[in-house]
Amino acid sequence: GEELPRACIADGWVKLREDSRRKDLSESSESLLDELERLQAKPKADGKGVWATQGGIIENTYEISDPKGFVQKFNGKDLDAVVERVLTGDRMILRLLVSPSRHVQTIVTVAGIRAPKRANTAEGREQPAEPLANESHQFVEARLLQRSVKVNVLGLTPQNQLICVVKHPNGSIADFLLKEGLAQCTDFHSTLLGTQMKVLRQAEKHAKDNQLGIFKGHVESKASSAGEVDATISRIVRPDTISIRTKSGGEKTVQLSSIRGPKPKDEKQGPHEQDAKEFLRKKLIGKHVRLSTDGVKPPSEGYPEREVVTIVAGNKNVALMLIEAGYASVIRHRKDDTDRSPYYDELLAAEEVAQTEQKGIWSSKAPAAKAYQDYSESLQKAKIQSSVLQRQKKVPAVVDYVKSGSRFTVLIPRENAKLTFVLSCIRAPRSARNPNEKAEPFGQEAHDFANRRCLQRDVEIDVESTDKQGGFIGTLYINRENFAKLLLEEGYATVHAYSAEQSAHANELFEAERRAKDARKGVWQDYDPAAEEADGEAMQNSVNTKTNGTANGTSSNDGATASVKVDYRDIMISHIDPATCALKFQHIAPTASHALSNLMSAFRTFHLSPSSSSSTAAPKTGEILAAKFSEDGEWYRARIRRNDRDAKTSEVLFIDYGNSESVPWKNIRPLGPAEKFGTAKLKPQAVDAQLSFCQFPTGNKEYMDDAVAFLRENVEGKQVVGSVDFVEKDGGLWLTVFDPNGRGKGEEVNVNEEVVSEGLAMVPRKLKGWETSRADVLKRFREREEEAKGSRRGMWEYGDLTED
Repeated sequence: GEELPRACIADGWVKLREDSRRKDLSESSESLLDELERLQAKPKADGKGVWATQGGIIENTYEISDPKGFVQKFNGKDLDAVVERVLTGDRMILRLLVSPSRHVQTIVTVAGIRAPKRANTAEGREQPAEPLANESHQFVEARLLQRSVKVNVLGLTPQNQLICVVKHPNGSIADFLLKEGLAQCTDFHSTLLGTQMKVLRQAEKHAKDNQLGIFKGHVESKASSAGEVDATISRIVRPDTISIRTKSGGEKTVQLSSIRGPKPKDEKQGPHEQDAKEFLRKKLIGKHVRLSTDGVKPPSEGYPEREVVTIVAGNKNVALMLIEAGYASVIRHRKDDTDRSPYYDELLAAEEVAQTEQKGIWSSKAPAAKAYQDYSESLQKAKIQSSVLQRQKKVPAVVDYVKSGSRFTVLIPRENAKLTFVLSCIRAPRSARNPNEKAEPFGQEAHDFANRRCLQRDVEIDVESTDKQGGFIGTLYINRENFAKLLLEEGYATVHAYSAEQSAHANELFEAERRAKDARKGVWQDYDPAAEEADGEAMQNSVNTKTNGTANGTSSNDGATASVKVDYRDIMISHIDPATCALKFQHIAPTASHALSNLMSAFRTFHLSPSSSSSTAAPKTGEILAAKFSEDGEWYRARIRRNDRDAKTSEVLFIDYGNSESVPWKNIRPLGPAEKFGTAKLKPQAVDAQLSFCQFPTGNKEYMDDAVAFLRENVEGKQVVGSVDFVEKDGGLWLTVFDPNGRGKGEEVNVNEEVVSEGLAMVPRKLKGWETSRADVLKRFREREEEAKGSRRGMWEYGDLTED
C-alpha cells in the first residue's frame, strides 16, 4: 500500500523541514527528497492542509479553566474524543473534540470502576503495582489507544478531573474490564451513573462467579446466597433495627442492610429518631414481609452479632422507604465489604434526592418535639386524667410496652398522654420481672402472648377507674376484640368474678373462661370439674335454707342421692338475657320483698320532687345513679356500664332487676341520699342464675328467640320456686325452676324439663362434674329430649342436629 509519509505530504498534513538539504545526503536520499518536494508542491499550490492561508486552524487546550461549568454544559451529551494515552485501567488522557475548531486534552477517570494501580514513585518511594495492574492497563491500551471513542461527561473527582463513561465502538470499556475481572465497581460514582450502575454490578458478578482476574479464589458468603423467608414484624427496636417472628414462631432481631437510622446523640439527627420509628411502626408492625439475609454484622460495642437483611413489604423495600423519607442515611462500605444491600445503588440515588429535597434528617428545620405526659407517675394525676378519659369511648392508643399479660404502658397521641393500663375483670399470672424472680405458672406465656398480640400495635381503650398505684383500669381492644377475652380463651387469665359482674362484658368473659376450662388450656390444664363441684357444693351447703327432701324436688324413692341437700327459694324472674337465656331473679323472702318495696316507694317519691330533677352532665363508668326505664317511665337504681360521648347516652344495668338498656343522659341523675338509697342500705337485688341441665342453641337466633319467648311467657315476672343445684365460685347459681301453677290448675311444672321437652334446649353434651353425679335427673332430661326429637319440636324440626 501507499507509504504514510508520502500520503501525509501529498494531502498537505505535513511539510518538509526547511533544513532538509543542509546536511550531506547520499545520492538515494537526494533522490527521495526530490520526490517528496514534487509531492509537496501540489498541496502548497492548492493551499491545502498546513499550506492553507485561512480556516482549518484548531485550537487545542490542555487545561479546563472552569471544570464545573464544563460538566454542566456537556452533562448527558456524547462527545467525540481520541485516546491520546492510557495511564491505568481506569484513567487516560483524552482529546475531547468539543467543536470542529476546538479540542481539549485532559485526564479522564472512567466512571463506576476502580482498576488496580500501576507501580509509581511518590515522595521518593517506589510503590509496587497492585496485582493485575499491568494486565488491566494493557487491556485498555490495546483496544483504545489512538482510537476514536464516545465520551459521556458525568461529574468531577475531588481533584477536579472529569468522570466519564468511555464508550468503545462495541460498548463501555468499564463493562469489558469488569467482565474480565480487571477492575471492580466503586460506589462513589453510583449516583452519577444511576441505572447504568446495575449493568456494571452484573458484569462484576460475572467475574466473581467465574473467579476471573482479581476475583480468583473469591467465595460468595453463605448469607448472601440464602433465599427469601417469610416473617412477621413484631417490634421496631430502632429505625434500622427490627425484631421479626418466623413461621416456626422463633424471634430474632435483625438490622437493615447498608443503612443507618438517625444518630441519637447527633444534635441534627437525634430529634428525628422517634418520627422514624413511628414511620416504620405504622407501615410494618404485625405485617407479613419477605426477608433475605445479605450478611452478618459481627458483635461490637456491647451489641451481639446480627444478621443484616433486606426486608420487602408489599413489594416495597423497607430500607429504600426510609431513605426516601429522609429517616436514614446510606452506609459507605469498604471496598472489601460484601455484606451489603443488593439495592445499594438505588439507596444511594434515593439518598441524594432526599438530601436535595431536604427531607427528614437532611432538613434544616428540627421536627416538633413531642413529649408525652406520664399520668401514672402519681395517683393525683391519674385521677384527673381518668375523669377525662372516662367520658370518652374507645380512645385510640398505642401499646408502647408490655409489663405483663394484663398490664401495659400505652400512649395516647391525641392527648400527649402516657399511662399504665391494667385490664379489668381478669387476673393474669405474674411473669418474672428479673432473672432472680420466679414467674407464676403460665405467667411468662401470658406475657409472651400479650407481646405478640399487642406490642406497638394500634389499640382502643375504655377507661373505667384507677388503682392505688396510678394505673388506669379498663378494657383494651385489639382489632376490635376485647384482649381480656383473648387471654381467657387461651387459658392465660382467670375471671375476677366480682369485677366482671359489674361489667358489660361479663357474659363474654365467663364464656371465654368456660371454653378454656373445657379445652384444659393454660392455667386450666389440670382442671377437674369434680373438684370444682365439691368446692361449689361446700359453698352451697353454707347457704342452704332448707334441708328437707332431695334435689330437684324428687323423693328419695326416685333414686336421687340422699346426701344431696336441696335449697328451695321463692324467687321472681326479673330478666332473661336474649343472647344466652341467663336469668336475673329476686328473692321473695318477706324481709327482702318488704325492704325493696319500701326503698322503691321512697325512691320514686324522691325523684318526682322538683329538687331532684338535675341530670348528670357526663356519668362515670361503674357509678351507681338513678335512671328512668323507658317502658314505664319510672326511676330505678342503675349502674353505668359504658358511655357513648357522641350520642350522650349510657348503657345501664338496673341492679335490682337485672335488665339493661341505653338511656339518654337527660334521663340519668344522681342517686340521692346514699344512706337512704345506696347499696349499703340495700344491696343489689338481682341475682345471676342459669337453668340446670339445659344447653341453649346460642348459635341460632331463630331458636334462641323461641326459647326466650317461652321463658318470658311462662316465668318472667312470676313468683316461682328455684332449687339451687350448684353454686359457682363467683356466686352464680344453677337452678331448677318450678312453676307451682304452671298448668293453670295448680299443677307444679319443672320448667327446665319443659324447655327440653319443647325442643328449646338440649341436655349439655359436655357435662360438669356435679351434673354427672345426678344420674336419675339426667335420665329424665334425656327422655324428654328424645320425645322432642321424635316429635320434631323446636331445634329438632329438621332432624338430629348433633349428628353433623
